[in-house]
Amino acid sequence: MTTRRFTRRFLLGSAAALAGAFALAPRTALAADPIKVAGIYTVPVEQQWVSRIHKAAEAAQARGDIEYVFTENVSNTDYARVMREYAESGNTLIIGEVFGAEQEAREVAADYPDVAFLMGSSFKQDESLPNFAVFDNYIQDAAYLSGIVAGAMTESGNIGMVGGFPIPEVNRLMHAFMAGAAEMNPDIAFQVSFIGSWFDPPKAKETAFAMIENGADILYAERFGVSDAAQEKGILAIGNVIDTQAEYPDTVVASAIWHFEPTLDAAIAAVKAGEFTAADYGVYSFMKEGGASLAPFGTFEGKIPQEALDLIEERTKAIKAGDYTVEINDEEPKSS
Repeated sequence: MTTRRFTRRFLLGSAAALAGAFALAPRTALAADPIKVAGIYTVPVEQQWVSRIHKAAEAAQARGDIEYVFTENVSNTDYARVMREYAESGNTLIIGEVFGAEQEAREVAADYPDVAFLMGSSFKQDESLPNFAVFDNYIQDAAYLSGIVAGAMTESGNIGMVGGFPIPEVNRLMHAFMAGAAEMNPDIAFQVSFIGSWFDPPKAKETAFAMIENGADILYAERFGVSDAAQEKGILAIGNVIDTQAEYPDTVVASAIWHFEPTLDAAIAAVKAGEFTAADYGVYSFMKEGGASLAPFGTFEGKIPQEALDLIEERTKAIKAGDYTVEINDEEPKSS
């Protein structure tokens, strides 16, 4: 698959276009009759990335904006069929992730021009396919802040990072995390590995064990299973997308959180206003849009060096004000 790289200018342009469309559909418009929304997911809904989409959809349903159904564990080869079934059954908006079924998904969307498709994708929108919009979790801001914590907490100066696949949405978070850690210690060594799966906790755990054996004393848990390894070996971990500190109170020191609500709410408003079109909704994952945050430190309150806390506070304010930009680097990260 060819990877295209988003530029800062492109994202800002998309943000302006989306803001204009959203302005045509004020928040009060969401009080109208609910629209039918279907979610299609290639993994279980408890998987961290998909869980954020599912959570936002359930919240929209609870407040009466949508009627929501979903199918999980859909294989890439079966994705197009499920899309067609949902389109045929009267759903107005279909959401999901098509990283492994890009061409097939766009072909389906072309056959149903009256249905809006909002899909997680590594590719840009296509203006010739106006009912197919894309998104990705651009939570590099929060990942960068979590890296500052890691850089301040490591004693060995060796950090292990376990990811699913080296695609843009994973790569950019890893690079942002590494940049944050380097703020505290520019000499930190990183071990980077990808397990070739979105949901294989045992494999992620074994990969993490190998990194610990190789000197890592803190792990970046992009996948489930990594925090289990850290907990068993008595070292720290940094979470991604969701906050798992309740499950690992002595292990997960910080987490970069993705909030899908701004993305989905903008799409719902656009659909209800008749203004849904091809666009990049990834901009709604930026921290200044409310799409990302650093989880509360909880059990680690008072245990993180003040120097790191001060820098996090300074950077958070600057990011939200638009005065500091975390680099978006979609290239595959390498071990140092």
